[in-house]
Amino acid sequence: MTIRLPGAGGALRTYEPRTEPLAVTPGTPFTSRTVFSAAHVVADPFADVSPDSPAAVDWDATLAFRRHLWSHGLGVAEAMDTAQRGMGLDWAGAAELIRRSAAEAKSVGGRIACGVGTDQITSGSLAEVRAAYEEQLAVVEDSGAQAILMASRALAAAASGPEDYLEVYGHLLRQSAEPVVLHWLGPMFDPALEGYWGSADLDAATDTFLEVIAAHPDKVDGIKVSLLDAQREIDIRRRLPKGVRCYTGDDFNYPELIAGDEQGFSHALLGIFDPLGPLAAQAVRALDTGDVQGFRDLLDPTVGLSRHLFQSPTRFYKTGVVFLAWLAGHQSHFTMVGGLQSARSLPHFATAYELADGLGLFPDPKLAEERMKTLLSMYGVNQ
Repeated sequence: MTIRLPGAGGALRTYEPRTEPLAVTPGTPFTSRTVFSAAHVVADPFADVSPDSPAAVDWDATLAFRRHLWSHGLGVAEAMDTAQRGMGLDWAGAAELIRRSAAEAKSVGGRIACGVGTDQITSGSLAEVRAAYEEQLAVVEDSGAQAILMASRALAAAASGPEDYLEVYGHLLRQSAEPVVLHWLGPMFDPALEGYWGSADLDAATDTFLEVIAAHPDKVDGIKVSLLDAQREIDIRRRLPKGVRCYTGDDFNYPELIAGDEQGFSHALLGIFDPLGPLAAQAVRALDTGDVQGFRDLLDPTVGLSRHLFQSPTRFYKTGVVFLAWLAGHQSHFTMVGGLQSARSLPHFATAYELADGLGLFPDPKLAEERMKTLLSMYGVNQ
């Protein structure tokens, strides 16, 4: 069987899908790395809502996808950027997601960490930003999940310099019940975060970031760096206090960063591990045995797909993630909260399908082909 796919110039090309998926099996948690997948939410396609309405979530499908990730040994990073925080999912929806997912994690023995931000406010004073963080931190800690302190648009707008970041984060870390993960999300993911940590100069921002950690090393489990700059992550990793982990959020360079070097390695908290979950788990299990080459042989070929999904505008990578979840049969539809399924072009989807199929990511290649043809027909491409 073949399928005709459109290219960027509009011309159709013939592609022959693979007939068998990559053979992967669920397994136990990893021993050499701590690995989280930032998971997407599944919209309710039958809800009568508009892009401006509060998100309507299909809770059964959303939690089923998390059980899928846990079954392969991955941890779930909940209510993060991949779940469309600030891009369709408001704080009320995120709080419900956190509570439901944390309860599900307890019932199946899955690992979970949840995003803490300030998205219940759009702007405010430093005191109001701090209070918004505190409200969300309480929800996450009450759920029993680990907290991930996410970058805040409101803090970026309110802060006048590095000292404001030191004060706000210091206050939060002093009161956190357990060690947290600090998340530095770059402006390529959210333009409103330009100049985070008090400077557009990344060297100066890095110094402030590390100053926060150095002042509270017992309250920082690790950091998640999402700057798409492998060398900067390595430099930061080498400057961390002993016992503080680096979780790569670099969806362009993750194989080399996780594999590491003679001076250390990164753990992982990645949006690309949503569609790559089973394959990523198999790769990390190779690493658990000391087989670095086997790890790279499995994961290196996935970088092309990841770079495609995360191409500029990077913040729309969620559309590709959900699209692949639909093709893989994890949900019955290609609908997103906020109507974000419209954020990528048909040629983008066609390339994503071809790359994912080539990797064997679809458990049922025939289903994926049929669904891709359905999408193509909606755009006027008849087979």
